[in-house]
Amino acid sequence: MINKRLLIKSLLAHNDENSFYDKKRKIDISEKEGKAKLLKHICALSNSNPKNNSYIVIGVEDADNAIIGVDFFDDSKIQNLINAYLTNPPIVQYENISFPHLPDNKVVGLVTIRPINKITSLRKNIWKYYGGSVFFRDGSMSMPKVFDIEIKDVNSKIVEAIENHAQNNIEYTLDGVFDFMNKRKDFNPQYKVFKEYFVLCWSGQKKFVKDKTYYSRVDIELVNEQVRLFFSTLDEVSISYDDDHFKIIEYVNLGLQNSFKYYPLEETIIHFNNNVNYQIETNLIFEPPQYDKRILHHIYNANNAIVDKLTKGLSLTKAEEDDLKNLPVTYLICYLNLFHEAIDKLNEVKPILRNYSDELNIILKETYRILRKVKYS
Repeated sequence: MINKRLLIKSLLAHNDENSFYDKKRKIDISEKEGKAKLLKHICALSNSNPKNNSYIVIGVEDADNAIIGVDFFDDSKIQNLINAYLTNPPIVQYENISFPHLPDNKVVGLVTIRPINKITSLRKNIWKYYGGSVFFRDGSMSMPKVFDIEIKDVNSKIVEAIENHAQNNIEYTLDGVFDFMNKRKDFNPQYKVFKEYFVLCWSGQKKFVKDKTYYSRVDIELVNEQVRLFFSTLDEVSISYDDDHFKIIEYVNLGLQNSFKYYPLEETIIHFNNNVNYQIETNLIFEPPQYDKRILHHIYNANNAIVDKLTKGLSLTKAEEDDLKNLPVTYLICYLNLFHEAIDKLNEVKPILRNYSDELNIILKETYRILRKVKYS
């Protein structure tokens, strides 16, 4: 198996950005520009390497290759985004790779691009790129090009050598387990070996709600690969496993008028196979809560009145201040109940809510995270 940390080091040490490898300080797919640029690079790398993997390393300084890390990236629907915007989309996996010298909340993002040996192009317009555009790598640049000849395979032997150099060994595995257990000793760290090979560690802060156990601040690390999954203090997840699978179900706490309930949002299953291979499968399992339309109309109109006052710079009453804390979530519930214009209203007031308070900004981010998962599924 490939040790992803060694793979990143090999890419950084032996290669400038080229037709099978790119590096970024960070990416941002919360806006159209960020989505468009990522899609462009994935399209170009896939087209330039029809027979081997390509990679994007995220969290690295461009000038000196210093590994500075980025925040955990938990958008498991990145493949859905790619499928929505690219024709003949490659298979893309985004993994959070830990490095010992980084702070505990920082990782390096590794994007692995597996082509399907067909020309990939933009399916539709996004930002300043037109639907139908085809991109290739020209040195370190992803450029639109017209193609009329078969693409030559010039990188397979180089990529194979790099991947072979990054094979695992038992010392790295044991060091990874001890490091995890020591760093997370306050959060009940555990480990399990799957299929006599894969070592998986996990930890989390327990929370009991009625007869169910939930976890927050969950860290999961597949030590052999240095691949990490992370759920923050605000997340609520359940964990279960057997000899072949490790399953995490993420929940969201939604409701109206102080009556909230846990709803399963997404399940992530790590499948361990007998052929020393594994797959991480993520499925959206969310069933939106349904409410009486008359109640929602009342709440929706009340939200609109608050938005109107905010955009005009008017002061809110104490009751409106309390309702403001629930505004992103109630707009989301309205949208999930077919009030399609509710998201337009939320987008309208988004810049104001971002700067209103730290608490409201966190709620806003969580709302958009849920919306993004639902949208691309």
